Amino acid sequence: MWTLTVDQEGSRRVGDRVDALLADLATASPLAGSGPGAVVLPFERTVGDEVQAVLADADLVVAVALHLVRTGGWSVGIGAGVVDTPLPSTSRAGSGSAFIHAREAVEAAKSRLRSVPLAVRGPRADLAAEAEGVLTLLGSVVARRTAAGWTVVDRLTPRPGGPAARQEDVAAALGISQQAVSARLRAALWAEEVAARPAAARLLRLAGGHGHDGSADDREGRA
Repeated sequence: MWTLTVDQEGSRRVGDRVDALLADLATASPLAGSGPGAVVLPFERTVGDEVQAVLADADLVVAVALHLVRTGGWSVGIGAGVVDTPLPSTSRAGSGSAFIHAREAVEAAKSRLRSVPLAVRGPRADLAAEAEGVLTLLGSVVARRTAAGWTVVDRLTPRPGGPAARQEDVAAALGISQQAVSARLRAALWAEEVAARPAAARLLRLAGGHGHDGSADDREGRA
């Protein structure tokens, strides 16, 4: 499993944004379309201006982390590992190595040397570093995408339970040519992001001591 610990940046300057973030995560983030069992413990305020959740789907972890990078103003720590059972009713009461690694990760994410405030920690430090590297590159793409790029990317992203939009439909909706849509997608590095997301998820699984099939090995037991 994976614990995400997310801390607000500059809360004294901009005020507490936790309630707005929780509302956004519940309704406008990839969590809104997640499958059964993907969210083990939902996001909630833990202490101060920090939120935390436990997820069981590495692809969802990637999607949520990138959504947070796009939102901006948050340091994102991803901890891979074990969550102790029986599960508590809230993330605040959780324990296990995934929580410890997430705490280490969010503190590392706050470093001023990072262009993308995101870090990954886990029982396999080497693989956690590789997962962090891929996610940082993806986060850089997301953070630098223009409003024009997001206009087409958001329309092409499949909605839960629905088909993906076609480029010609997006062009018609925006009143631009299909060539213009293609040009925006190339500038937004959309195809590259889509191609790299599975690699990030696979590395997150391996960083947590999970095999290629997602099953836990014996190093930290089963999550």
